[in-house]
Formats: sequence, C-alpha cells, structure tokens
Amino acid sequence: MATMQDVARAAGVSAMTVSNVINGHPKVSEATREKVLQAMARLDYRVNVSARNLRKGRTGTIGLAVPEVDSPYYGRLAAAIIAAAAPRGLRVAIEQTYALRDSELEALALSRNRLYDGLILSTVGMGPQDTEWLTMDHPVVILGERIFGGPVDHVAMPNVEASRAATLHLLERGCRRVAFVSGTVGEEVDVSSLRHTGYRQALEEAGLPQDPELHRRLTAFSMAEGARCARDMVESGLDFDGVFCVTDTVAMGVLRGLADAGVRVPEQVKVMGFDDVPESGFLVPSLSTVDPDHDTMAERAVSLLVRRIERTGARPEPEEFVSRFTVVARESTGGPA
Repeated sequence: MATMQDVARAAGVSAMTVSNVINGHPKVSEATREKVLQAMARLDYRVNVSARNLRKGRTGTIGLAVPEVDSPYYGRLAAAIIAAAAPRGLRVAIEQTYALRDSELEALALSRNRLYDGLILSTVGMGPQDTEWLTMDHPVVILGERIFGGPVDHVAMPNVEASRAATLHLLERGCRRVAFVSGTVGEEVDVSSLRHTGYRQALEEAGLPQDPELHRRLTAFSMAEGARCARDMVESGLDFDGVFCVTDTVAMGVLRGLADAGVRVPEQVKVMGFDDVPESGFLVPSLSTVDPDHDTMAERAVSLLVRRIERTGARPEPEEFVSRFTVVARESTGGPA
C-alpha cells in the first residue's frame, strides 16, 4: 500500500505538501495540487480514513444538497464532487432540495444531526435575505448564484461573462435575431437574471436592439418546456435566427421543438446551451454550449470545505471563487471555427 512519503517522492514535493493538498490547505498552488492528485491516483493512494476519523472525532462523510438528482447538470456536478472528495478519504451523501427555500434551510439545519463533517449546498430557493442562516459553526460551502457577501465560502460560475461570450458566439456566426430562453427575470439575483444580463451586454456591444419578444420565459428548466417554447416561437411567426438557452437541458428541448416544427439547425436557426453536460456532444446536431469547468468548481468546493473541517484556531475568512469558462462550438452553431 502506497504511503504519503511515496506520493511525495512521485510528485517531487514534501510530505507536508501532500498533507496540505489532502487537507485542502489554501496556500497550495493549483499546479502543485494537480501534480499531487495525479501522483495519488497513479499510486492508488488512499487516506487511512478510520484512523484519522477516530483520532479527530469525524465521520468521513460530507453532505451534498442539490435541487434535483435526476438532471444532467446536477448529475455531472455530483460526480465531480465525489471524484474530488475520494482522494481525501471522504464519502458524499446526496440529498434533494427540490429548489425549495425551506428544504435548503432544512439541509443546513440538519447537516450536523445527519453526522456530516460539512455540507456543500447548491442554493436556488434561498436568497440574500437568508444570509443570517449561514452564520453557523458547522462547515458549509455554498454553490450557485443566490448568496452574496455571506459568512461562508461561495463557489460560483461566471454567469454574466460566459453568457455574454455565448451570445457573441451566435452573433459572430451571423445571427441578428437571437432569442433568449430562460425562467422569469425579476429583481432577485439568480441564474436567469445573471445570464440575461450577459445576453443584453452582447447585444449592446454589437449595436443590436433588444426586442422584448425575443425573451421567452419558461415555467421549468426542462426539455419539455424547451420543446414547447421552440414550437410556440415558430407557430407565432416570431422572427429569430438564433436561440441562447439558459441550460443545456432547455436547449435539448429547443432542438426537439425546432425539429418538430420543420426548422433546420444550424442552417435556419442556430442554438446555444449552457453547462456542457455529457449528452450535449452526442445530440444530432451536437449542441454548442458553455463549459463552466465543473471539475475545478468541484475541486475548489471540496477544498474549501476540508479547510474548514480541518481548521484549528480562528475561522478562515470567507472565500469567493468564480470558475473559468470555455465556449464549446459544435454543430448546432455551425461547428468549430
């Protein structure tokens, strides 16, 4: 069985650096962290969880609370978090909140009772007004867009910048009437409002007018709703040559709805998603999308949680981490440049 010293030799670092990576120490560079994790995987190194937990009074289990367990995006996110937790000797217990505020608050309140060492919570129902609920001693990391300036670590996507780039990609491919398909955009900060901001910025940058008829609102981020929306746009006679969808799941439905209506993609209408879920590359046509770097988000969320689990002394200052992104051009917008 490989030891920590074996990993240190294979990675060309000290045993202390290996320990810092395992325990999520924030001072380790990304390049060093990646080198150590690769050495751990290559040597099949496993943390002695039983001994460590017995010594420190922990269970070796962290919680992950997400709105849906059966959606492509949250399935991809959960897999990435499980992969990031495994080298640290942690197991992940997953629970579903149904995007309801009360369920998210319950996940927070009960995470210690469920014997989790810490909780990663993807928030949809909670908002800035719930910040006081995050003032707790139990380790918590928030994923998503709804909490800003709270007392816990926060891992988010670059929603505005990535949506601006996605819309510009459609415009660069010749689109001039780009529909934006999302949920309701109100005053609260959420995924729809942030991605709508990026969409508007791209139109302004290109000197194009904003037509309210091109903003189509869904009652759910589902394939069925995306398909219904696409059919409605065609049947209503709406003039559009591009569609930017708030998620890949919605975009899959839009592709189906356009096909049902006899509209060819990308020849007549180009379609763009967001999330780069694995299914996106296997559709016909394959779906252009935004890759928000799920693996880095998961790695950072687990790292920040472990830092709080392992802390001794003063509580670390909250950290806000925003991932990188890549526009992935596939067949639905005409293929790679």
